[in-house]
This record gives sequence, C-alpha cells and structure tokens, in this order.
Amino acid sequence: MSKLRVHLLGVLVLLTGLLTTTGAQPASALPDDLWFDPAAAATLTVQNGRFTDGLGREVVLRGYNVSGETKLKENNGLPFASVADAKKSATALRALGGGNSVRFLLSWAYAEPTRGQVDSAYLAAATDQIRAFVDAGIRVYPDFHQDLYSRWLFDSDSWYTGDGAPKWAVDLGDYPDEYCGICPFWGQNITSNAAVTQATYDFWHNEYGLQDAFLDTAQKTMTYVRQNLTATQFAGVVGFDPWNEPHAGTYDSGQTSRAWEKDVLWPFYVKFRARMDAAGWQAKPAFVEPNLFWNANIDFQKQEGGLLDSTLGSRYVFNTHFYDQKAISGVFMWGKAEDGQYVGDFGTVRDRATATGTTAIISEFGHPLSGSVSDKAPTVYKAMYQALDSRVKGANWWAGPASSGTVLSGSQWQWDIYNGRHHELMNDNPNEVQTAGDAWNDEDLSAVRLDDSGKAVLRQDARMLDRVYPSATAGRSLAFTYEDRSRDGSTTLTWNPVPSSLPNVAQLVGSGQYALQVWRSDGSAEPTELHLPASFPSASTTVVSDLGTVFGPPAYTRTTPIATAAEPGGTGSRRLLLTAADSGTLHYALVTNGATAPSAAVLSAARSELASWMASEFN
Repeated sequence: MSKLRVHLLGVLVLLTGLLTTTGAQPASALPDDLWFDPAAAATLTVQNGRFTDGLGREVVLRGYNVSGETKLKENNGLPFASVADAKKSATALRALGGGNSVRFLLSWAYAEPTRGQVDSAYLAAATDQIRAFVDAGIRVYPDFHQDLYSRWLFDSDSWYTGDGAPKWAVDLGDYPDEYCGICPFWGQNITSNAAVTQATYDFWHNEYGLQDAFLDTAQKTMTYVRQNLTATQFAGVVGFDPWNEPHAGTYDSGQTSRAWEKDVLWPFYVKFRARMDAAGWQAKPAFVEPNLFWNANIDFQKQEGGLLDSTLGSRYVFNTHFYDQKAISGVFMWGKAEDGQYVGDFGTVRDRATATGTTAIISEFGHPLSGSVSDKAPTVYKAMYQALDSRVKGANWWAGPASSGTVLSGSQWQWDIYNGRHHELMNDNPNEVQTAGDAWNDEDLSAVRLDDSGKAVLRQDARMLDRVYPSATAGRSLAFTYEDRSRDGSTTLTWNPVPSSLPNVAQLVGSGQYALQVWRSDGSAEPTELHLPASFPSASTTVVSDLGTVFGPPAYTRTTPIATAAEPGGTGSRRLLLTAADSGTLHYALVTNGATAPSAAVLSAARSELASWMASEFN
C-alpha cells in the first residue's frame, strides 16, 4: 500500500469514527500529542504480517495484563476497585513499566450474571476503566478471561478455584464433584479434574446453548464499549481476545488436538469474528489463541496445534502464551535461564504467525516472583524479553543481526496494584481469605504493588521492565537488540556485550545499557519512535546513527533528525524520534546511557565503526 493511501486511510478511519460512533463525543488530542500522533493513533491494523498504525508504520505492542484481579470476586470481576485506581495504574504502567498496551481482562460471569441479561453497571464500570488507559495513550485489547472454566465448579473447601463462566452456566450441567487428585499445580485441573473437563467440553459443543449465550454477551459488550467511548478512545481499543487458553476439556473418540482446533476451535473464532463485525469492530483484528498446549516445553504436556489448518490473514492475530513449565516445575530445569534460552520457542511463534498470514503477540508470559523457583525469575524474564526482541541470542547477535526477525509484541503477566493486599474469600469460604500474592491459586506474578503510602512501585528490576523498544518504525524493521544489564541479585547480567572489533562503540556503551535498531525507510515524513526508559534521561543519552551523532538529544522539531519528546497521554513517559524521510535506505541508531560527555572524536569513530559493520552485515 502506498504511503499516500496509508495516510488517507488513517484520516478516513478517524473521520468515519467521528461520524458513526453512536453516542460518542468529538475526537480530541491526547496530552503531549505531536502533529502526527492523532493520525497514527486513528487505527491499528495488520498489514504484511506486522501491526501498523494509521500512518502505516510498524508497531510493537509491549505491556502487561490488567489484571488477575478480574479473576477474583472482591471487586466483582473488574481489574480495579475504582476509576481512580485504574488511572493510577495506567500512569505507573506507562512511566515505570514502559508499557504502551494492555490486555484488559473481562469476566463473562459478571457481564452476564443472569442468563440473557447483561449487567449494564458492570459494562459501564469496565468501560470507564478502559477509558483510563486509552486516555493515557495506552492501547487496549480486551480479553474474556477464563481459567478452569468457572469458580462455581469448585467446592468451598477446595484447594483450587476457577474463573470465567457464570454460576447459571454451571448449574445447567450435572457435573461431578470437582477433584484433581495429586495436583501440585493448579493447571493440572485443566486435564485431570472431571468437573472442569466436562464443563469445558459442553461449552465447545454448545450444550444448553452455552456458546451462543457467550457470543451474545460478547457482542453486547463490544457494542456497549464502542457506543460509550469517543472515536479517539475507541481507536485505542485495538482488538479483542475471545477466549483465554482454549482447550477441548476432553476430545471426542479418535479426535486429535489438531483436528479439534480445525473443527471446533476455529469455527468458534469465525463466529466471534462475525459478532465483532456486527458490534462495529470490523476494522479491528481478533486476537485468537491456539490450543494452550501447542507450544508446551515439557514433552508429555505438548499437543499438536498452532492453528495448523487455518489461514488467519489480516483480520486475526496469532495470539499465544508462553511459560517455561520446566523452570516452574523446579524439577525439569535445574539452574537458571541463559542467553538465548527462548529464542527457539519464540522463533516458532514468529514462524506460525507468518505461516498463517498475520502477525503475532505473546499475550501472557511470566514466572513466579515468590516460592521455591522464584530465584530463576530474573534470568527467565530477561531471556523472554531477549527472545521478544530478536530470534538471535546475545552472544551471536552482532555477527548475525540480519537473522533477528520481527520484534514481537507481548504482554507480561501481570500488572496488579493490589498484589499482597487482597481480601478474597476463596470460593466464598470465609475461612479461606486470600491476601498474599495475586490471591488466586497461590500465584504471585505481579510486576507492581502499592507501597504503604499508596504509591505504585515495581517488584522487579526496572532495568529489565522499562525497556527501549521500537514502538513505531517508519519503514521495515530489520534488526533490533537491547542489552538491559538487568540484575540477578547482585550480579549484572550482560548477555550481549559490544564486540571488541568495535572499540569506540564499546567505549561509548561502557557498562551502560544500549539498544540498536536497524530499519529500511519508506519515505515517511513521520519519525521512527523508540520508547525511552526512565534510565535514559535526555541529558545523558547518546545516539549514534547514520542520521547524525548526538549527546543529549534536543526536543523534537520537524527538522531535527534525532530528538526526544513526551509520549502521548500525559504520563511523563518519553520517546526517541528518528526522522528519515528518504525511501528504501538502510538506517541504524545506537542508543545508550553509558557515555559521559563523549568527545566528538569518539562519536565520529563510533559512527564509522557502525557504518562499516552495517555494510558488512546488511549489504
């Protein structure tokens, strides 16, 4: 698609939204918007296997799940107790966690507590909380979340609980008393608890009209959200995840997991896609998940899948999760994660998205932050973010950057400001009040909590969470890496050192953090954007690029090729803007906070080294 057509499409979508969004107010700019931001934010689509904004720039979504609080009853299936808490969380997520997007959890149980009747108060509260995020410049994709099908399958004295389907849906089935046997991990209930497997089977086979009821509620929910956001706000809602972690429950006689995806799961997604269209979400993709065990990294858990027999195309996104079950088990992986641990696993995700004709997002990934295997967390997370950035391990990156592949989008599990401060009656049992961690099946994965003053603070290393990443690339991204120098206790983890063959680049970086982006321009007047972490203040940031060399980049203007600016939304988060209005040209930019007032000679020498490296690796 030509750049002119892309620009016109962005304007058309914006104008169409203004004219057709029922009950919506006129669109308005976000705080800190620059001249190109409203058109860029007017839409997010899938083109040529990448997310693209209203200007046709490649977009990378990075953020968190908001949040596991939805799985609890204490706030009636909402991520937050109040809009004020949602706003506080959104600002912190942007400023502390570096996120530009969230997977926003919703609950079928609270959306439809009585069969055939949506709870408008729940939808209003959820929409108000969504608004807090899009007004902060954060893109949102809602998710009707379920785990173990429903909390109402579980006895009041059970070791476990679930979430998802309403009580009335459970009451329709004559399900056995829930029992998992010897199940040290809650996920084993998915295949070992007959109550869960039978209820799940009934949903997929539309017993008692369950699936029809869910689809009706989903359509009403999407219609409500569209009608009660402004056009600008609704543009920030970029798609919908129909069903969390789908699994058959039980397979029919002779049915394989692959056949189930083809014959049962995919038709459901086609129906959901039609409901999106009917609700006015025609321009937004469905973020569809394969069988959750398709990419399990323990052989006896893995099941064939990955939507192998479906062509998704641009109206769907290949949406998957990844947890290192070997590391979580404490048995199948001794020691800690290493450089390149997950580049193969995440490379498989890239390949499946390409094969299905779309882009990919890893909408859940994480590792426990407390308990017997929590010592692995710093290295597991670093390795996962490394694999999101590139399919080449750090030790090999400088020698093979052209094999980096696309920069993957991802949403870490999770962002729960109530971590450690819950008051959840597990399965309505007043003798089982959950307060610790995430208050759900002994999980503890939240990257954030509130301190005693009510301020949001990180529970993980900010150097790992708040990252440089290419949030929007004007052209085609060819390679990207980020050495975050995150810590494992007192040890600084450096998996991608600058090679000795680039001594001036190494001198600039020193012991600091650095990112390197390589892209091919497409004639855009609008800049390429990289998120700048709080650890990269403008006054001590160095950029070495074919566009120039700068220590302490200035404020953005249209004529400044290397500059900084606030990110839209008024949260205080910042971005680096790189403007290259030519077409078909290779560009690079090294960004580091390691230098202290580098000399012009060192900057020039580093630029020469990088230019030679570029010529050898990409020409």
